[in-house]
Amino acid sequence: MPTIRFTQTAIDKLPPPATGRIEYWDRHLPGFGLRIAHSGRKTWLAMYRVDGKLVRETIGTVALIPNVADARDRARQSMTAAQAGRNPVAERREREVAAKIEAEAPSNEFRAVATRYLDRHAKKHTKPTTWKELQRQLEVDVFPKWGRRPISSLTRYDVTTLIEGIANRGSPVQANRTLTRLKTLFKWVLDEELIAADPTARVRKVVKETARDRTLSDDEIRLFWDGCNKLGWPFGQMFKLLLLTAQRRDEVADAEWSEIDVDRRLWTIPREKAKNDRAHEVQLSALATEILHSLPTPGGRYVFTTSGERPVSGFSKSKERLDRNMLELLRAELAAAGKDPDQAAIDDWILHDLRRTAATGMARLSIAPHVVDRILNHVSGTIRGVAAVYNRHAYLEERRAALEAWSRHIESSVRQSPSNVTELAIVRRA
Repeated sequence: MPTIRFTQTAIDKLPPPATGRIEYWDRHLPGFGLRIAHSGRKTWLAMYRVDGKLVRETIGTVALIPNVADARDRARQSMTAAQAGRNPVAERREREVAAKIEAEAPSNEFRAVATRYLDRHAKKHTKPTTWKELQRQLEVDVFPKWGRRPISSLTRYDVTTLIEGIANRGSPVQANRTLTRLKTLFKWVLDEELIAADPTARVRKVVKETARDRTLSDDEIRLFWDGCNKLGWPFGQMFKLLLLTAQRRDEVADAEWSEIDVDRRLWTIPREKAKNDRAHEVQLSALATEILHSLPTPGGRYVFTTSGERPVSGFSKSKERLDRNMLELLRAELAAAGKDPDQAAIDDWILHDLRRTAATGMARLSIAPHVVDRILNHVSGTIRGVAAVYNRHAYLEERRAALEAWSRHIESSVRQSPSNVTELAIVRRA
C-alpha cells in the first residue's frame, strides 16, 4: 500500500489504476487513506482499532468531500472516538436505522414520538442508565400496545389499563416505574404541543412501595458464594463483587478496565455512571482483587462481557440459576444432616439486597455509619446540614479498612460449616 503526503494537488493528480483499485495512505495522519477505482472514483478512508478489532471506515467520496483537509479532519474525529472505545461505523449504522424507522412511521404515532423524545431529550439530559432503562421499558411493555397508535388518541383509560396489566402479571413495582417514566415522557410531549392533554394526569401508582429490609444471613452468604461458584463466568464473579464492594448492580456490570487500578486496588466509578452523578472511589479488598485477577484476560473495554463489545445483561435469568444452585446446595446439606431435603426453601431476595447485606454486615462489624455511607456513595448520609458542607474528608483509609474487614467476614462465613441448617429450611414468605 503506497504511502504519500496528502496534499490537494497530489490528490487531484493521482491517476486511476488500469484495473481494479488502489489505496494510498497519508504520511501526515497514519490510518487516513484514499481508494481509487479504475473508473476514477476516489473515496476517503479511515482505518483504526476499536477494542482491538480493526475497523475500516468509508468517510465519503472526493466528489462529496473535495477538500483533503476536511476529509482528514473527519478521519481524525473517527480515530479520536475509537480511542475512547466508541465505534463510529456502528454508531452511524444505528443512526441510519433509527432514521429509517422514524421516516417510515407516521410522525404522530406513539413509537415515532417516543423515539424522538429519547434522541432529542432523554439521551442529552439523563444518564445512560436512565434513558436505556426507559428504552427497555418502552420496547417490552409499551410499544407492543401503543406503538402504532396516534399519540393524541391515548387516554387516561389506556394508561391505567397498561399499568394495571403490568401489575397483574406480578410486577407492581415495575408498573410504578413505568408510570413515572411515562409521566416524564408525556410532559415533554405536552411541552412540544403534540397533544392537548396529558393522559397520565391523575393516574396513580398501583401499589404503595415500602422500603425492603431483606438481608442475607451468614449461612445464606455461604450458599450464595458456593452458588456463584457453580454459576461461573461472568455472573458468578460479578455477583460476588456486588457483595464485596456494596456497589449498585449496573455500576459493577458496566465497569471498564480503564477504571480499575489493580495494583493500587482501586476502582473509580466516573460521575456519568454513578446514580447520584458524583464520581466515586471504591477500595478493593484483597478478595475482590483476587477475583479480578482470576477473570479471563481482558480483550476489550468491559470487565464483565461475553461479546467483548458491551457489558453483560440478562441478570434475571442468571439470578434464577443462582437461586436454583443455592436451593440444591441447601437440599444436599439437609440430606447430609439426616433431614428432609424437601423442606429446603430460602426467602426471596433480589440482587440489590446484596448491597443492603454489605451495609448491614459492616454495621455489625462496628464500622462507623458515616464510613458506610461513603462506601455506598450516599449523597445524604449520617453527616448532614452544615457538617456536610464543612466535612469534606473522604475517609479513604477507613473505607479501605471497612471493606477489608467485610471481605474477611465473608471469607469466614464461606469457610464455616452450616450453623443451623434447619433455620434455612423455612417456608418462603409471601
